[in-house]
This record gives sequence, structure tokens and C-alpha cells, in this order.
Amino acid sequence: MTQRRSYQIGSGLFILLGFAALAYLATQTTSIANFSQGPSYTLKASFGNIGQLKLRAPVKIAGVRIGSVESIDVDPVKLDARVKLSIDKRYSEIPDDSSAAIFTSGLLGDQYVGIQPGGSPEMFKDGDEFVLTQSSMQLEDLIGKFLVNGSPASNADAKDKGDDTNGHPASPGSPKS
Repeated sequence: MTQRRSYQIGSGLFILLGFAALAYLATQTTSIANFSQGPSYTLKASFGNIGQLKLRAPVKIAGVRIGSVESIDVDPVKLDARVKLSIDKRYSEIPDDSSAAIFTSGLLGDQYVGIQPGGSPEMFKDGDEFVLTQSSMQLEDLIGKFLVNGSPASNADAKDKGDDTNGHPASPGSPKS
């Protein structure tokens, strides 16, 4: 009977250890656990399209997380997305001519705000707004453009065969491009 009981206790501890390992991995792979927000200041940015950007998404410079997305709403006049960024006070030396863009981690990963530093001697202050922004690139739009316009290789093949840029045969007297 004691051997059966020790197997039960061992199995229970093994399962409990497995759940603890899964919980640890879940917290380490999410962006919430990897960034502790201390004192911060707020910057604003307007985008024509934010894609799937979410609250608490990372804000990065050169791949290093410096803050997170604090809020997202719509400008009622311009109908653009207004994004408030909470930036850690340690990173208060961001030039005021820097640009903000929305990027995707990998091909199908989460989106984040990337800041490209400018060269101005003046720095952003709490509540300032980015003048230069770049909206999210939509995978569906890129696929649609590729399908409508065709591949770049097919246009190059047409030029090699003596066709004009629209794919029609060139007239006999016209020079090849």
C-alpha cells in the first residue's frame, strides 16, 4: 500500500511541476512579463491605419523595448487612429524629428510601434506628438497588388522578348528598351 501511495504522490508532483513550467513559459513569452513600467512620459502619434496594433504592444527603438501602447482611439475630425505611447523616463533623449511606424514581428507576428530616431538637437517632451508616421503594411493589400500587377519577373521577361511595357509586341521600327 505504501508503494502505491508513493506513486500517487510522485505522479501528482510531476503533474504540478508540469503546470508550473507551463505557467512560467507563458509569462516569459508574453510582452507583459518582459517589461516593467517605471516612471514614464507620454508621446502621441496619428496613423492612417494601425492594423492589429493592441493596447500594451511594445514601443521599440533599434529592437529594444522602451515603452508600450497606452491607448488607441479615433480622431473624430481627421478619422485617423490616435495612439498614445507610454515611454520609460530612462529614454527621454528621443529627438523631436524622429518618426514612428507600425511594424510586424516576423511574417504573422504581433505588431509594435518602432521609432526611428532623427537628428534634431531638441528632444520630445511629455505630451508631444510625432509629425512623421508610417501606417501598418497590410499583408492583404500587398498580396492584392502583387496579383493585380503581376510579378516583376514577368515584366522583365516581356522587355527581353521585345514587348513594350504593357506586354504588347513592339512595332517593327521601334527600338528595344
